[in-house]
Amino acid sequence: FPMDAVFGMHNWPGTQVGKFAASAGPVMASTNEFKITIRGKGGHAALPHNGIDPVPVACQMVQAFQTIISRNKKPVDAGVISVTMIHAGEATNVIPDSCELQGTVRTFTLEVLDLIESRMKQIAEHVSAAHEATCEFEFVRNYPPTINAAAEAEFARKVMVSIVGEANVEAQEPTMGAEDFAYMLQAKPGAYSFIANGDGEHREMGHGGGPCMLHNPSYDFNDDLIPLGATYWVRLAEEWLAKAPA
Repeated sequence: FPMDAVFGMHNWPGTQVGKFAASAGPVMASTNEFKITIRGKGGHAALPHNGIDPVPVACQMVQAFQTIISRNKKPVDAGVISVTMIHAGEATNVIPDSCELQGTVRTFTLEVLDLIESRMKQIAEHVSAAHEATCEFEFVRNYPPTINAAAEAEFARKVMVSIVGEANVEAQEPTMGAEDFAYMLQAKPGAYSFIANGDGEHREMGHGGGPCMLHNPSYDFNDDLIPLGATYWVRLAEEWLAKAPA
């Protein structure tokens, strides 16, 4: 990138309009996907001893994955394993041949991610083998963690303070959500900050009450943020360019 630093901002529902948040270090997680296909042996549900049922294999696998979080990684390190899809079978009286698990893994460091991926593969293969089944394990790494540089995060925070005052600029609580701005922060120092989207009072009738979280069909952007966000970007650019060497 032909620039000195990069800055980004995301609106965040549930906090009063007029507030910002900025901090150094990890602020959003890496995002990764997995797909595990368990291969058993189908048969009649009334005669389970004649087959290899992949469904109980999947159930044990899902439970065992959570021991990675509670027993394998350090308690002070953040990590999430969420199995969000389980697909198997098409009839109530048939044991299926296979069962498919899919989901997401989130971490703030690549070291924890390496550990989780390795242990998930071991657990998937060994739990399957214990039931005389087999499995295919796929793991895809998507966005890396979003990590703010200390100097740029402090610069962004000071710009926010100049607009809304110290009391309205909060520490940025890290979230296990993910952001592709992370790639830009790998290339150049910078900061990715939050601007409060409000408590939901701006939402039109029919959307339901209260703040609506991101990636939700009822989400409604708060137009009151536009002047505040625009002011931040203009002042950030002015102050950054003013301090740049001639």
